[in-house]
Amino acid sequence: MTPVARWYVVQTQPHCESKAVGHLGRQGFATYLPCYEKRRRHARRVETVAAPLFPRYLFVAIDMAAQRWRSIQSTIGVSRLVCNGEDPAAVAGGVVDGLRRREDARGFVQFEPRPRFAIGDQVRIVDGIFASSLGLFDGMSDGERVAVLLDLLGRKIRVVFDDLSVAAA
Repeated sequence: MTPVARWYVVQTQPHCESKAVGHLGRQGFATYLPCYEKRRRHARRVETVAAPLFPRYLFVAIDMAAQRWRSIQSTIGVSRLVCNGEDPAAVAGGVVDGLRRREDARGFVQFEPRPRFAIGDQVRIVDGIFASSLGLFDGMSDGERVAVLLDLLGRKIRVVFDDLSVAAA
């Protein structure tokens, strides 16, 4: 990124963020695609995959005086450059730097952990032997495990589940 370049936002085609980054890079544009580690459940397995922080969007640095920015509009993988009228809309200063400061050593943006539910909220278990059971959220046992009070045999029993196994009721 040159000293006079500013960051702008590019909207990509669905699931083409990496393709757009590659093609913009070949044209001489500096890009930034913030990613995070997403946990997903598939075929009864939980796996961690890299996912864009802003699906279908990435940042591109443009020196408006020296670079031909209109070529971005026709780049493979790009839907459009986000504009205000005819001119590209610049990102507020510090946004990209703030995201980069939150990255870990592997380049993934990190978030502050916070519970999805308040204590006492009703939740539904979505898989396992207690699937479809309703219970009350009782807190987090560690970063990824959820404690739920289930009504079993006439009394409340505290059971701990993977956080992906619990949904709002």
